[in-house]
Amino acid sequence: MKALVVDDDLTTRILLREILSGYAEVDTCVDGVEGVQAYRTALDSDEPYDLICMDVLMPRMGGIEALKLIRREEDLHPGLLPRHTKIIVTTGSDDRGTINQAFEGLCDAYVIKPIDTEEFNNVVGCLFQIEPGIIGDVFGLESR
Repeated sequence: MKALVVDDDLTTRILLREILSGYAEVDTCVDGVEGVQAYRTALDSDEPYDLICMDVLMPRMGGIEALKLIRREEDLHPGLLPRHTKIIVTTGSDDRGTINQAFEGLCDAYVIKPIDTEEFNNVVGCLFQIEPGIIGDVFGLESR
């Protein structure tokens, strides 16, 4: 599995990298501009991300705008992806308007910070239809 974490907060990037590293190769970016560019680069090299974790409030470009641009990029490469990249919005905002914007932008899940490791892994398992506790086995990587 290949994952991208897009968040301006270093602590969150470290935490999500640690959680995901048990079953994914993880890249990180500090804002939406870098995230969209990393996504385009991955598409162009035929190594698309399976999962993106995206913060909402970031400098230069926020997560909602980046989410919409990533979904547009997918539309431009329909033959490349058998399924769209799963995107989890990871943010401290529990504001209904923000949640609605995220799902209107076609996110797959919404996780409110602070991130709980077990809850987060359960969300990933649900998105990829994997039973809890066997995520690493499914992706051929050792679970932590």
